[in-house]
Amino acid sequence: MSTSPADHHLPSVHVRPPKNWINDPNGLAFHDGHYHVFFQHNPHAPTHTGVHWGHYRSTDLVTWEQLPIALTPTPGGYDADGCYSGNAVSDGTRMVAFYSAHRQDRWWQPVTSAESHDGGLTWDKRPELLIPTPPDATTMYRDPYVWREGGQWRMLVGASLAGDRGAALLYESADLEQWHYRGPFLAADDGHAPGTGGWTGWECPQYAAFDGRGALVVSLWDAVDGPRSVRVYVGTESAGVFTPTAQQPLDHGPDFYAPALLRAPDGRWLLWGWSWEARDAAWSGEAGWAGTLTLPRELVLTQDGRVQQQPAREILHHRGRRTVHVPEQLAGPQALDLGEVGSAFDLTARLRPDAQAPGGLRLVTARDGSEYLDITLDPVAGELVVYRDHASQDPRALPGQYRLPLGPESAVDGAVDLRIIVDGSIVEIFLSTGEALTLRCYPTGAPPWRLQTLGRTHVTVDAWDLTSGSRKDWPEQSAALAGASPTGPVG
Repeated sequence: MSTSPADHHLPSVHVRPPKNWINDPNGLAFHDGHYHVFFQHNPHAPTHTGVHWGHYRSTDLVTWEQLPIALTPTPGGYDADGCYSGNAVSDGTRMVAFYSAHRQDRWWQPVTSAESHDGGLTWDKRPELLIPTPPDATTMYRDPYVWREGGQWRMLVGASLAGDRGAALLYESADLEQWHYRGPFLAADDGHAPGTGGWTGWECPQYAAFDGRGALVVSLWDAVDGPRSVRVYVGTESAGVFTPTAQQPLDHGPDFYAPALLRAPDGRWLLWGWSWEARDAAWSGEAGWAGTLTLPRELVLTQDGRVQQQPAREILHHRGRRTVHVPEQLAGPQALDLGEVGSAFDLTARLRPDAQAPGGLRLVTARDGSEYLDITLDPVAGELVVYRDHASQDPRALPGQYRLPLGPESAVDGAVDLRIIVDGSIVEIFLSTGEALTLRCYPTGAPPWRLQTLGRTHVTVDAWDLTSGSRKDWPEQSAALAGASPTGPVG
């Protein structure tokens, strides 16, 4: 929990530490019967400094156990200013974590590794950097992603090449120790002229294989504005080079970045992303926490080359009491009150405007109706539009309007099926077509909140309370954090 016991903005179901800073999900691995989720974490403050690797594990993606800090910056060492993003793999009886070794005195982040022989409880760093220098002609270099393919290991590293081209660089190894550089797996300039302020690099490259095809996920980073958005390329590989046939945004919202992939034991591709704060840093400082991971999502690749995503099926186990049940009916033009929801709920809806005018749902969070989040279907534009301009009466919260394309297959009769999961301040919206939109909002009104209709709309709605799985903290965790210095030794 946060420093305030009444903080209804703090997610209760999403994975994040009880307090302080979290950003990129790092090593996602399944090892010895557990899903392991690592992430960038400052255990001492809600700011992006002194980055460690936090660590949770679960047997079912519902009940999570917080384990001791996995990686800690070594004072004066090659990672003195942060153990930054990477991933982890299961290799027999050991886990191996690959990460970016950050120091302020160099522009690149060399790749290095650490390994654990006790299920991730303790880690030993290798004494020397694994890949100490980047290839020639790179202007950004960080964020390794390692996976096994056939009889060898492969690694992608995020980069920027001369000419402001984002790139994912490919390495290969037989033993996770000796790595051979193959060259750019994919590089692209996004159509902008060098030096004009466009994005300049790719962070956190991830790769998922689907029966002869692949999906390459990259996070676009701009030298001026920092993190921007996430893109997925679909295509095929030949001789270490990936040739895309299509690309799309992975998420259409403003608050989603640096997703990481995990191949589950049953063959599913799971994904977690980072959702940053959409409020000013002073407010996060007062609350004592910043950032959250998204819910785990399942990724699939369709025959026509579209990447689709939905919440992982395990999220259904978080559903508790059903609070709203509205069989299909025509609402409007006056708003129809659908019932109350709490600060954490899972909603399914079918919307069909009665005319070519927008219609949808409104989440009212202030008693006088002045604070609300609108989710509106615009049949003319072919979009679902999310309006958060009035989602918080606190001026420190960011406004904005965001659009999710419906797709031609979404509405034979004009109806659109969607799922909305709200957990404190994070909102994740999914269409039945597999498109997603993630954003943050910060109602000042305390729950319960009201759900209403907008416009003349045929609606079918069900909503359930979300209940968190029983979370456990490792017994030594609180004591260790209380006595540790920001740059203490690896535990």
